[in-house]
Amino acid sequence: MRILIANDDGYLAPGLAALAQAMQGLGTLDIIAPEQNASGTSNALTLNRPLSVYTAANGYRYVNGTPSDCVHVALTGLLPRPDLVVSGINQGANMGDDTLYSGTVAAAMEGFLFGVPAIAFSQVDKGWGDLAAASAVARAVVERVIHQGLLGRAFLLNVNIPNRGDAAQLPWRITRLGRRHASEPVVRQTSPRGEPIYWIGPAGDAREAGPGTDFHATAHGAVSITPLQIDLTDHQHLGDWSGALGALAPEPR
Repeated sequence: MRILIANDDGYLAPGLAALAQAMQGLGTLDIIAPEQNASGTSNALTLNRPLSVYTAANGYRYVNGTPSDCVHVALTGLLPRPDLVVSGINQGANMGDDTLYSGTVAAAMEGFLFGVPAIAFSQVDKGWGDLAAASAVARAVVERVIHQGLLGRAFLLNVNIPNRGDAAQLPWRITRLGRRHASEPVVRQTSPRGEPIYWIGPAGDAREAGPGTDFHATAHGAVSITPLQIDLTDHQHLGDWSGALGALAPEPR
């Protein structure tokens, strides 16, 4: 089989090297990642300039673009089509609302959009603590997916791993996304030229973190595995909107 490996922390990130090492022996590996840290870029594609692909001394390819750019370029012309896309291992959690902003999840999602099974891996805390244990979890999840014969259809999994030395022995929980509070206020500073500048504030605390959520699972010593989908339609309220606005729609000409 062929595995495409990407991330959003950049091609020099320890998490990418750990994930690549974890996938050794499972098939042919292609590694392509952003040139620089691209955390928080979500599913952005670079459309206002051309992209360049370089090869690092260790054989990794890197792109002067976003995580989605990396996988998009790989799948549409640079590399043979993979059987699986894996992304990470991210420095910090991608749970709840984080998944909407996450470049790690976006890289996996880009594979999913092209019909390729994909898994995003993140550690709950920053700092790369116990990264070897997290990579063992990533290996185990991929092996389980392969042995269960699940690669015959496209899926998107979001895996969050506690930073613990015994992470490989922790139970796995199939979870749903929790919710966060809105992020903290922007941090206002002044540039050397006396102009106001703003830093986006840190993420808010968990708001919905009850049993069954990714927040709850990781807080209680388990690996969280959340199946994701792309459909953002508010199916529950389609009828309400049809009644409120459908009757007011202009008649076709």
